[in-house]
Amino acid sequence: MKRLTALIIVIFCISLTSAFASGPDGFSDIYKQTKDAVVNISTTKVVKRKFRQSPEDLFRKFFGDNFPGMPDNHPDVGGKEKEYKTSSLGSGFIIDRSGLIVTNNHVVEEADEIIVKLNDEHEFDATVIGRDPLTDLALIKIDAEGVYLKTLELGDSERADIGDWVVAIGNPLGLEWTITAGIISAKGRELGNGPYDNFLQTDASINPGNSGGPLINMDGEVVAINTAIIPSGQGLGFAIPVNMLKELLPKLKTGSVKRGWLGVSVQSINEKLAKGFGLKDARGALIADVTKGDPADKAGVQAGDVVIKINGKEIEDSRELVNKIGRMSPNEVVTLTVLRGKKQKDIKVTLGERKDGVAKSEPNKDSPVIVENLTPDELSALSISGGVKVAGVKETTNAYEAGLRRGMVVVSVNHEQVTNVSDFEKKYGEVKKGEVVVLQVYSRGNTNFIAYDKD
Repeated sequence: MKRLTALIIVIFCISLTSAFASGPDGFSDIYKQTKDAVVNISTTKVVKRKFRQSPEDLFRKFFGDNFPGMPDNHPDVGGKEKEYKTSSLGSGFIIDRSGLIVTNNHVVEEADEIIVKLNDEHEFDATVIGRDPLTDLALIKIDAEGVYLKTLELGDSERADIGDWVVAIGNPLGLEWTITAGIISAKGRELGNGPYDNFLQTDASINPGNSGGPLINMDGEVVAINTAIIPSGQGLGFAIPVNMLKELLPKLKTGSVKRGWLGVSVQSINEKLAKGFGLKDARGALIADVTKGDPADKAGVQAGDVVIKINGKEIEDSRELVNKIGRMSPNEVVTLTVLRGKKQKDIKVTLGERKDGVAKSEPNKDSPVIVENLTPDELSALSISGGVKVAGVKETTNAYEAGLRRGMVVVSVNHEQVTNVSDFEKKYGEVKKGEVVVLQVYSRGNTNFIAYDKD
């Protein structure tokens, strides 16, 4: 009996161990199957910088070049520009044997040279086909005639579950074709990077250089594109769901991503708002403001309307409204079902085109400073009544040299308050080239002024 009891205990312990050891036996097969489709991307960018005035330049300003003891002009001082090259590394993966490669927008944005290196050591120049700053996705292409290109299959991020095993392959810190493994930790994460945040979170180790590389499931399919980390955290990596890429691919292949635009400010509904508007539950998107002359205004949408359906399908909150409209195309007709008071009303809106963050193969040389509207939640969090968020600043401009950076909030232009993008563009456009621009900006809890000569 004692031997039988001991045998039963051993069998029970083995069963428990097997139950908890639910992970795969290893990841070598997945790595061998997919590594040849992952690429190393290195970029070079030419940057111009101005050198600050030297003491000699101040003497020249007042006394001229012939002042006794004045040294000869030095080429690197006196506010003169000097060009130098900066380089960075990223990752990507091949989706088509014609040479199409997916990566992050921030990996190739404004790059003057893009070099793609395959696992077999072949190197190719790459060109940008299309970029989308708002989702941080980009499509590039190499001409690899005569070289066999391995491709990765795009999976279904909707079917990816929390707890599923995944691997990340890329070039973290320049360490080529590194594989790390983990699980999907969460879905639908928002990081405040943009209106279309919808990240998969993973604890597979991701570092700078992984950007643009694939997050792969145990079937060898791409479920997401590795994009972001939180430097102060551990085991916190974020990736763009592959279904978002699949939706955008046809547009990226044309060179630009054009999104639908209503021209409204929206906010989600909490229990108090639901009670105040006489709603049964806290669902739908509340129209907080309507921009005059924009599509929603022309169609008759009013502030205080609660959007509960788009084309007959119910929506959960304001985020879903923004995402669904953003997936649609300009000039597309959409039916909004709204609650106005206690009455339900269908409103047909012909969508316009979202202007901020439109992706193009070449940056718009006439827009050194790109801004976007703040959401009601952002305005409330910042405790300000209006302003615009800086979405991008060209590094070769006076604005960048003066300290204007992405993420700052501009609240006034030349001492005149701005409330939205059109307001900013009007006031900024009134400043002539060469004239001084004074921007009042809000950043990291503080307000300060930035002044520079308009390019």
